[in-house]
Amino acid sequence: MESTFGRGRKRGGGQVEIDHNLERDASMGSDKESDPGVRAYVGWVYHVGTNSLSYQYCHARYLVIKGKYVTMFKRDPGNSPQAVPIRRGVVGPHLMVEEVGRQIYHGRALYVLKIYSRLDHSRQGELACTSAEEAEKWVSAFKHAKEEVIYELRIYKEPKAQFSNKPTCSRFNMNRRRGHRSYTKGISKLITIGRGPESLLRRPSMVTQEPDSDSYYHYQREDIVEKEDWRCFHTVNGLRIFEDVTASKAEKGTIMKAVGVVESSPDTIFDMIMSLDKSLRYQWDVLTADLELVEAIDGHTDIVYGSFDPKYFKRFYSKRDFLFSRSWRRDQDGSYSIRQISTTHKKQPTRSGFQRIDLSPSIWEITPLPSKPGVGTPCSLVSQIVEVNSTGWGRWKKSHYSKFHKTIPYILLCRIAGIREVFAANPQLVSLGSHTKTQSFKDVKKVLEQTELIPRETTVLVESPPESQVLECHEEFYDAIMAEEQDEEDESDDQELLLKHHPKMVCSNHVLCIVFECHAASRIGKELDWNMPGVEMDFNLFNGSLRQTVHDKDSNGWSDPGGKGFMVRSRTYDQDSLKISGGEPLLKLVAVDWFKSEQKIGHLAKQPDCCVQSEAGRKAPFILVINLQVPAKPNYNLVFYFVAEKPIRPGSLLDRFANGDDAFRNSRFKLIPSIVEGYWMVKRAVGTKACLLGRAVTCHYLREDNFLEIDVDIGSSSVARGVVGLVLGYLTNVVVDLAILIEAKGEQELPEYLLGTVRINRIEVDSAVRQ
Repeated sequence: MESTFGRGRKRGGGQVEIDHNLERDASMGSDKESDPGVRAYVGWVYHVGTNSLSYQYCHARYLVIKGKYVTMFKRDPGNSPQAVPIRRGVVGPHLMVEEVGRQIYHGRALYVLKIYSRLDHSRQGELACTSAEEAEKWVSAFKHAKEEVIYELRIYKEPKAQFSNKPTCSRFNMNRRRGHRSYTKGISKLITIGRGPESLLRRPSMVTQEPDSDSYYHYQREDIVEKEDWRCFHTVNGLRIFEDVTASKAEKGTIMKAVGVVESSPDTIFDMIMSLDKSLRYQWDVLTADLELVEAIDGHTDIVYGSFDPKYFKRFYSKRDFLFSRSWRRDQDGSYSIRQISTTHKKQPTRSGFQRIDLSPSIWEITPLPSKPGVGTPCSLVSQIVEVNSTGWGRWKKSHYSKFHKTIPYILLCRIAGIREVFAANPQLVSLGSHTKTQSFKDVKKVLEQTELIPRETTVLVESPPESQVLECHEEFYDAIMAEEQDEEDESDDQELLLKHHPKMVCSNHVLCIVFECHAASRIGKELDWNMPGVEMDFNLFNGSLRQTVHDKDSNGWSDPGGKGFMVRSRTYDQDSLKISGGEPLLKLVAVDWFKSEQKIGHLAKQPDCCVQSEAGRKAPFILVINLQVPAKPNYNLVFYFVAEKPIRPGSLLDRFANGDDAFRNSRFKLIPSIVEGYWMVKRAVGTKACLLGRAVTCHYLREDNFLEIDVDIGSSSVARGVVGLVLGYLTNVVVDLAILIEAKGEQELPEYLLGTVRINRIEVDSAVRQ
């Protein structure tokens, strides 16, 4: 975040030294706040951190984001008209918001956001929310503000403007500014995030639908054609228990899955499963209720120790303990995945009198379901998948599962029934989702009329503006929140405040499928300009460091699987949420590179030895380069090259994506993954749901000549790093399919089509070419 134009002093060369170049004042005719469509985001957050005495603080604060302006209050200004902002700032183009994950403050799990400057990571502050869903909403709100700033910078910056990368000071003024503009002017709606700080002592709250996504809370099936062969062999306590028949036939052990419906939100169920509170776990967890935290690796991974008493299990004669790591992620459709694997740790060696056992590897999956008609209570589909080693497991299999109910896997799988009954017996635990609020102008004014800004001094070089122009400057928000909380009254006030308180259609009609596929084909035909003369290209002249395979059994290579295994939005998706087979992709996959280097590599398409710069590459009408930057030691780059046979048709969705701004690209760039072959834990960790990469990780775009390169920084997300780390461990045994597409919205853009598809066959890590 950076400040707006400030009054400057003249320097040599006809330039003026003024504050960070953001937006012009209203007098310059570009007041974004007066636009009729401006949104305001308001809600409770927690300002967290560590003071100079190394004590953690966690203060409830009311946050307001309107346009590029951010203010923080101790009280809700809607209820306390005399409330004065305690911290104020603006959003700028160097703002970065990173979702850190789950951390413990005052005995309660919060979901932390780090807000910092891209130019100087030492300038940072942290906010926290009561649920991962709320955290995602605030990330989206900050990104909206940043995108508006970048857009206005592009429009209003002077042609020869120079931007300073010098860090700015963190000084800010607490005095109220006189004669400020009306901050309620032009508000179209007020979006409230969360339910308030009392949720620290109660339950996590459901938050409003993300404004970026039209189908954020729609129940979504997988985005690939399911390949597993699950067979239900047992039902108990309202649960269905399945066995993966394919894995059993291949003699790869036994993979079991329990599935049940719980009447609560995914956020609440997730918090219950992750909670280490014994008084809560004793109500639903028969086996692993006695847990304690050993180490928090990061906000998405920790290590937990547990034990159980044999008196509750007749077959055991000694005390047992166990140690496992937990890794979790939240998908963009609101679902959760929790991966649990046995591990070791130096802080928790084997204990005298206990026998250390390895719990079966398992994954929890929590998926939102549509609420019951006329009820409104949120529902979730909860699944737990458990891997059972073949050793000792064959006994009950040979006796037709007759002893299954006496096994530890059975006890683990039945815990879903316990969770369901806890919520049924305690309706107050069920978190009811709230919808996006559009409040009256009077309510908006109450909240926003206090959001004043304050001047500060920073430095940047720009062209000298006319003397008649009035310039301003304001505190950067990450500077405002990084200052230490020293007001003892704040903490007492905070403690007082805390204590106060339709499923998708399945297309079975073959004719209907053909009709939709025809619509998709016609949609693809509108993306390229078929009236332009074709370019004769020999695709064999495009060479990459990774070879193309001939058969699916080949290793260490790539192929093009086509799009029939992927599901995309149909022409009627807005009405019925129907998805159809992807069909053939628009662009042709011509080469794949597999590199390794000590440093992260970007802008590969500009390198002289890249196939884009070859004679064949320069003749191509358009090349899409996807550069997956894989964090490891060393770093890896997996690069895909997709070529169009015709030029892009002006005005098409592909044209808007290729030649548009980064904000549009981030909101539309989508990837669908699928592990075709590999360890089941890797399959479930990667998932099969479409992901908006621009929202999940940092993407950098390079549009030059006849190509668009997208550098996908996987290391920018701790969740993505964890998944990639798991995949790298099994890479030589994994076959992965990827589909690249642009998310379609509205009747004019539907149906969706695939830009390109790629299959990576059992790639060898050591085969990467050194860069």
